[in-house]
Amino acid sequence: MGNTNVYSNADFDFKRVAQGYKERPFLHKQVIERFQRDVTKELFLNGLDVGCGAGLSSMALKQICGHVTGTDISPEMIAVAREVCKDSQGYDFFVSSAEKIPPAEEKYDIVTAAGVIQWINRESFLKNLRNIIKEQGYVLIYDFSVSDKMRDSKTYSDWWHNAYLKEFPKPFRNESVWSADDVNCCQFSMLDQVQYEMEYQFDRESFIKFMMIQSNVNAKIEGEGRSIEDVRKWFEQSLAAIFDTERKTVIFTGYSWYMKALYIDGN
Repeated sequence: MGNTNVYSNADFDFKRVAQGYKERPFLHKQVIERFQRDVTKELFLNGLDVGCGAGLSSMALKQICGHVTGTDISPEMIAVAREVCKDSQGYDFFVSSAEKIPPAEEKYDIVTAAGVIQWINRESFLKNLRNIIKEQGYVLIYDFSVSDKMRDSKTYSDWWHNAYLKEFPKPFRNESVWSADDVNCCQFSMLDQVQYEMEYQFDRESFIKFMMIQSNVNAKIEGEGRSIEDVRKWFEQSLAAIFDTERKTVIFTGYSWYMKALYIDGN
């Protein structure tokens, strides 16, 4: 059981990428609000945010949790998360892989993992998680990504498929959907799995900044040595016909998986 595509901090452990992550759309807040509508309005004392990145997902979890611990395999991401949350109380951050997070003094009431599962070993992650979460604790696994749709713009969709993805092919990501059996054998129950769309408005400059920290673009810059200036110029030129002076509404697609830790006897 479990995928073998284990996450490596080499994919995201760059200062440029980590700094860019703190300016990503704060759609995490909407995901937490959906969790409260779909699952429970309960407030929690002690939460864990796995793969916290620049801390935005930790900030979202903090809305329903008294104390949040954020972990990420990338030291650069942890440094930025501490910077982002430095003026607020109730946060701790430390570097750790998702599969090896050590137990805290008090087990966690809720665990979130945003944009993480594509890079981890499922079995190792769930087995370790079962040791550090309370019985009947909640798990929210989610992700959202920019799509090929812009409101009222077929030109954007054409650009996405015929220009962007050809210039920056997507690297391999494990996109498998976990089943109830996958999680039940590690003493978790899959409560529900939902898909949805969210919207965010960009001007051309903010959209380019966002796209330049995408994993496939980063693979060209950090992995293959393509210059940042060259990549930026490509985006500026190719997007000229799409973005004018007005902000544009881009569609993000997302999913959430709601899980709960079973009692040891399976109930």
